[in-house]
Amino acid sequence: MQKLNDRWMRLIGVPLLALTGQWAMYGYTNVPYPDDWRIPFFFILGSVVVWETNRWGIILSRRKYPELNQTLHRILYQLTWFVFFSSLIRITQTFVYELIGLWPIEDALLFRPYFFNTLVSVVGTIQIAAFYEGVYLYQRWKVTYTEAQELKKVNLQSQLDSLKTQINPHFLFNNLNSLSSLITSDAEQAELFVDELSSVYRYLLQQNNRDLCPLNDEIQFIKAYFHLLKTRYGDGIFMETDIEPVYLTYVIPPLTLQILFENAIKHNIIAVSRPLTIKIYTSDGHLFVENNMQKKKVAVPSNQIGLQNIMIKYKLLAHSPVTIHYDDQKFLVGVPLLAPTAEVVRS
Repeated sequence: MQKLNDRWMRLIGVPLLALTGQWAMYGYTNVPYPDDWRIPFFFILGSVVVWETNRWGIILSRRKYPELNQTLHRILYQLTWFVFFSSLIRITQTFVYELIGLWPIEDALLFRPYFFNTLVSVVGTIQIAAFYEGVYLYQRWKVTYTEAQELKKVNLQSQLDSLKTQINPHFLFNNLNSLSSLITSDAEQAELFVDELSSVYRYLLQQNNRDLCPLNDEIQFIKAYFHLLKTRYGDGIFMETDIEPVYLTYVIPPLTLQILFENAIKHNIIAVSRPLTIKIYTSDGHLFVENNMQKKKVAVPSNQIGLQNIMIKYKLLAHSPVTIHYDDQKFLVGVPLLAPTAEVVRS
């Protein structure tokens, strides 16, 4: 939520508007302007109270309805707040004027002073708030536009990264080495390895044009992907899954699990004596990927583009953000599971 930048309005604008409103009010009500220092003092004091109260209405409305598509709700919230509190404060203030003798006795409880004092306050507040709302809308539009442009870049980078994975010579070389070893030692396992390798590349090719995919597809893919890792690392790596069936039709950005698996493999020691365990599980509408922390002694250079990719996508896809937690024992990433749509299910 953008901060309400109204410092100068609070210091100078409100007092000036108060004095202007005071002059207009006495002129409209045809009440002689008394030579009394209390008049400008109470006008300024009342205006400050009105603005500070309505300022909270603006702040609360932005907290409750911060998005562009919630503009109508935000404006209605503000209008209701302005009318109620401005009227309450100004009616009370005008009544106090009468009690302390700032209005002639014959004008006591007349409608005109109450109405005009309240009207000036409400209209003045709405005009000022409209300006700030316009600034707020522009700022939100600018943020949304920037995020949209960033998402385009991320999507292009994601496709490029996916393509690099498909043709990465190290990835292919490692898998061919594993396949070569299996052919001479276990022909049946070699055949299974080829099937899983084919499944991995087929899935990578299919995801380039998809923004979302069912969790079930991602789970099947990561199992095939993990089979390749398991063949290479043996008892140095393990995977545990605990996916609630109800979430299998929910959707996430494609290749999310691959990015998180690659991140875990890249930064941690993998050895039979110190196995890396990657857990995938669901809880409270989120998918969690967790691995035990055993950092490599030599830090691996990283631009963190994989995690940034996931975080930016989710920032635009859901209100719930990506959660990242790590300590000396584990590294945990949680991503929201999005309710499925007919279009995603058919694809």
